[in-house]
Amino acid sequence: MTQAKRVTDLLRGLAALFAVAGFGVGCEPEGPAGYAWDLPPGIPPPRVPDDNPMSDEKVELGRYLFHDVRLSGNETQSCAGCHRQADAFTDGRAVSIGSTGEPTPRNSMSLANVAYVAQLTWANPALVALEDQALVPMFGEHPVELGLSGMEDVLLARLALDPMYPSMFRAAFPDDPEPLRVTNAVRAIASFERTLLSFDAPYDRAGRGEPGAMNAAAARGQELFFSERMECFHCHSGFTLSDSTTHTGQPLADGGLHNTGLYNIDGRGAYPAPNRGLFEHTGDPRDMGRFRAPTLRNIALTAPYMHDGSIATLEEVLDHYAAGGRTIESGPFAGVGADSPLKSIFLHGFTLTDAEREDVLAFLRGLTDTAFIEDPRFSSPFPP
Repeated sequence: MTQAKRVTDLLRGLAALFAVAGFGVGCEPEGPAGYAWDLPPGIPPPRVPDDNPMSDEKVELGRYLFHDVRLSGNETQSCAGCHRQADAFTDGRAVSIGSTGEPTPRNSMSLANVAYVAQLTWANPALVALEDQALVPMFGEHPVELGLSGMEDVLLARLALDPMYPSMFRAAFPDDPEPLRVTNAVRAIASFERTLLSFDAPYDRAGRGEPGAMNAAAARGQELFFSERMECFHCHSGFTLSDSTTHTGQPLADGGLHNTGLYNIDGRGAYPAPNRGLFEHTGDPRDMGRFRAPTLRNIALTAPYMHDGSIATLEEVLDHYAAGGRTIESGPFAGVGADSPLKSIFLHGFTLTDAEREDVLAFLRGLTDTAFIEDPRFSSPFPP
């Protein structure tokens, strides 16, 4: 048994002990203030900040705000502009585009199960609460996304003029003498995002014992995916299929960030600026190219892939990991990612037969949760 396997088994054993001890693991547990999470057996409820308890009224207000274009400076784009339900709350672009047409440097991440993410965004270790993260697209200036910087009063005036919003804010924040505030708008959006739960893919239903939920090819692919041969499970594990997780049954959050050998432009592991991962925040050369491993849930719907959307298809992603890193033959980003001294120790490459490759792809496609992308609770409340 390898050391990595022993560590993995130890962590799984600890998780089981915590579950037995009653750290929130169970079926449909209640969250703060009695909020009922609709969760399958064995899935713990998300953590919720003490100053923003969940309520149905707050979630519904957040749904409206999430889909409302009035939350951009020029009233052309909503949060849903970069997080479309049909695409598992991504946008199908290599990098997202803000309301003024300015491109961001990174790919729009899926919001599926974002309530369980320990470190939000691709590589910023400071953003660990949805309430804080929401401020970045709303008020950030480099780049401009929703473009609300300096327009707080304008935003509130827009919402106050709509007959429905004042009453919705009062219902969502009944103890606040001045409920229609930017802080409460952000809290409502965060509450809605915590409800974007995806646990009904064929993979999940098979795990719950539903006969025929997952076909034979996907089942073979699952076995390969979680094998030491491919090593995928080190970064994509647990019920979130990511190693960046936090929940009520977990004493300490996991927040793994990894260099996957996507670039090696100087032979020493360099990534192109300004997309250099954790290095942009720490300045530590060892953090070059380290990004969060996103969830693989609904992965077939979230192309293109990687932090910069530079890999177009699942097939190409699999080729990248099979090679132990990407080779770029020419141009300003030329380099052999497999030779990067900074890449993850688990990225050593692997060989699959054509049939095995198709099995792994079948497993990844079996992570699509159709009910999630069609759930009316998450859809826009506004007419097309």
